[in-house]
Amino acid sequence: MSVKFSKEHEWINAADHNAAVVGITVHAQDALGDVVFVDLPEVGKSFAAGDVAGVVESVKAAADVYMPVDGEVVEVNEALRDDPSLANSDPLAAGWFFKVKLSNPAQLDALMDETSYTAFTQAA
Repeated sequence: MSVKFSKEHEWINAADHNAAVVGITVHAQDALGDVVFVDLPEVGKSFAAGDVAGVVESVKAAADVYMPVDGEVVEVNEALRDDPSLANSDPLAAGWFFKVKLSNPAQLDALMDETSYTAFTQAA
């Protein structure tokens, strides 16, 4: 699995370069607490890496969801819109947020692997 992690606590699985999957990390959902609402991006909209692509709200706080790479949103997780708690119960699978067509796959190289991300979260 080609999962990479951003410093903003998003993960991206780029196993399929035609539609990489993006979500929030276990660390992010732990910090947020019970997720009660998600605002997902519009399909067809393009974002640059670092742009706010959505919002996740919990009983504790609201947080932006950032685009980890340049790309165009090709699908959103309607199941997550209907049941935001999926971001808590299964953040790395059923709780994904959107799929993105990568504009520049080389940008993935700038993101962290799981070992680096774990070290990053423990140092914070």
